[in-house]
Amino acid sequence: MATLKQIQKRIAAVKSTQQITKAMKMVAAAKFRKAQEVVIQARPFSRELMSTLGRLAAIHTEVREHPLVVRRESVEKEDLFVITSDRGLCGSFNSNVLRAVEHYLLDRQDRRDSIFLSTIGKKGHRYFKRQQVNIRQDVDDLLDNPIYSRAVELAEDLAERYTSGEVDRVTLVFNEFRSAVQQIVVFRTLLPLEPPEAGEGDEFVDYVYEPDKTTLLDHLVRRYLANQIFMNILESVASEHGARMTAMENATDNATEMIQDLTLVYNKARQATITRELMDIVGGAEAQQK
Repeated sequence: MATLKQIQKRIAAVKSTQQITKAMKMVAAAKFRKAQEVVIQARPFSRELMSTLGRLAAIHTEVREHPLVVRRESVEKEDLFVITSDRGLCGSFNSNVLRAVEHYLLDRQDRRDSIFLSTIGKKGHRYFKRQQVNIRQDVDDLLDNPIYSRAVELAEDLAERYTSGEVDRVTLVFNEFRSAVQQIVVFRTLLPLEPPEAGEGDEFVDYVYEPDKTTLLDHLVRRYLANQIFMNILESVASEHGARMTAMENATDNATEMIQDLTLVYNKARQATITRELMDIVGGAEAQQK
């Protein structure tokens, strides 16, 4: 049985860990609120872009015939963009994504050699680097400071690969944000693009195009692709901070329960020690009287 001093050391160690998890929870909560604000600020542009493209797709066949929209008859070569986090201590946030990608690859063993991974996040890159998978690229320094221009660069690279025939489909795998305690792993097809549907209240009016309709529609479709990538990255970042906040809260609660259990054990051991010492004193006194 542990001595009183050992139990005291364990209680002190758990309290120290509890202070760390509390601090990490507060930091994660602050970053979570900031990530939420960024997502909220980006939504108006995203909604307007989707609405505009939806109206144009409804009145112009050129949108449906765009090279980035046309589907291939068969999918042989595929790019998987996997978004994880750069840091740990966020519960099952990363493991859920990694497990889902592994199952995806296992289900497609017949064409696994033609599936290439692009990783966003150090956790995913380090994991798949140890596995027998094809890693095409690692996009670093993007999660701490998501920038729209970087999303545009990624979109242009993917568009070039798709239009040149290097890849038949591009799929994004990430944690979709539902709430601070719920994140869902989603496989979202980036290419070929699926133009958004027009809203019920949209007015189907044509525009005067300058310089020309084909150039502007092409630019709009490519920006829609970049916006899809950017918004999904923002959702993954918000999910990460929410998962870390929840994980640290659970760790703090577990530390509290452990401290209570250890304190109970300490009190019982202390009571037993006092009782034993009293019995020794009483026994010694009785021996002296005899």
